[in-house]
Amino acid sequence: MLTDLVKKINPVRNKISNGVKSEEIILILVIILTALSGFALGRISALGEEKFPIKIESGELPGTQEGSVIKSFVGSKNGAVYHYPSCPGAKQIKEENRIYFSSRGEAEKAGYRPAANCPGL
Repeated sequence: MLTDLVKKINPVRNKISNGVKSEEIILILVIILTALSGFALGRISALGEEKFPIKIESGELPGTQEGSVIKSFVGSKNGAVYHYPSCPGAKQIKEENRIYFSSRGEAEKAGYRPAANCPGL
């Protein structure tokens, strides 16, 4: 049984060893060594980086601030929805048509509803 297995494997092994040229083996080794050295150099370069902690300079809420009123939400005088100031829909509202709210409750009390296309509302 074992001899039958060896007889079946030997022709396959001979085909593989005869089919691969030394130039192909050298090319494969160069590619593997280049990949490994690139990975190692990347790891070594990451060790030298200094990482600084993130510092929060201000405790203000996001949004635009005018005087002491924080503008966290914006709507259109001609519309019925409100957005965050950074929302793409809010950026399309002309400045003269903008109305600002400091809270969701204030906007909803004025008859506005959250914009469906504004992420996070």
